[in-house]
Amino acid sequence: MRDTAALPKGQGRLFIGAGLIAVLLLAALSMMVGKYGSGPRPVFDALRQLVTGEGADSVLSTVLWNVRLPRVAAAVIVGASLAAAGATYQGLFRNPLVSPDLLGVSVGASLGAVLGIFLSLPVLAIQLAAFAGGLVAVLAVSAIGALVRERDPVLTLVLAGIAIQALIGAGISLIKVLADPYDQLPAITYWLLGSLTAITRFDVLSILPAVVLGLVPLVLLRWRMNVMTLGEEEAQTLGIDTLKTRIALIAGATLVTAATVSVTGIVGWIGLIIPHVARMLVGPDFRRLLPAAMLLGAAYLIVVDMLARSIATIEVPLGILTAVVGAPFFLWLLIAGKRGWS
Repeated sequence: MRDTAALPKGQGRLFIGAGLIAVLLLAALSMMVGKYGSGPRPVFDALRQLVTGEGADSVLSTVLWNVRLPRVAAAVIVGASLAAAGATYQGLFRNPLVSPDLLGVSVGASLGAVLGIFLSLPVLAIQLAAFAGGLVAVLAVSAIGALVRERDPVLTLVLAGIAIQALIGAGISLIKVLADPYDQLPAITYWLLGSLTAITRFDVLSILPAVVLGLVPLVLLRWRMNVMTLGEEEAQTLGIDTLKTRIALIAGATLVTAATVSVTGIVGWIGLIIPHVARMLVGPDFRRLLPAAMLLGAAYLIVVDMLARSIATIEVPLGILTAVVGAPFFLWLLIAGKRGWS
């Protein structure tokens, strides 16, 4: 799809600056949303208590710093990470219908987490199992791609990813059948739908190193990504080692996806729709597209999380809300995609 709505370079930078301000404002608003002590005044009083040590509701302060703040921070990190991974995959595969799930990282993480729940492991062990499962799935896809050298490498990765996802999905289904229907199965189902309910400060801090490490190659190689979108032969002609560049970019995108999915569960559609929206707003230049997608992803997940904990008496899983928005957008992409995309 052509980027007819893309902003000029100066306006693109202005958009990114405005996006950063919007994320900060939405984060502040999210701190005020909840069933206890909602509104700006109680939150302001809690902030004053943090500075002075008196004059605010101590219970609200506990809720803010132990529940809402980690949740908002996780929404920013997860939304930005999944959007960055999606933008990278879409650029590498030159297709707007590609998402971080393509190489099996999400379904691999799901298998690790589901297996951890089935074995009644502690929360930290479940998160580590999910992280390891996502990485193993991508390594399996990459190994298959390396074995099949005589075919197009991109097509091979896509087909291998589909096969691995089907195989892992069968394993998840088997574990669900064997799981305790009164204890383990509800926990498995809820994890697969994605949520920020149980996020703690430790969870946020535990994924930060992996997220930062994964984002480093995406940022450092952002100009090479622009060349990679021209195609394999054109990039090689311009002196780019396409194999090493692709490996570095896929590794970075996979790492951030596995890290975030390991603590939140499956939060779908962000890596698909947000990069495409960012591309329509700031254009295909990855130097602007990457920060724009990250800001949009962070803002989007903050809003979705606020809706998840306020539209019903019980919390709605994030995967349901993101699918409500993502599925219609995906269908629109399919219909409009015949006009081409760059």
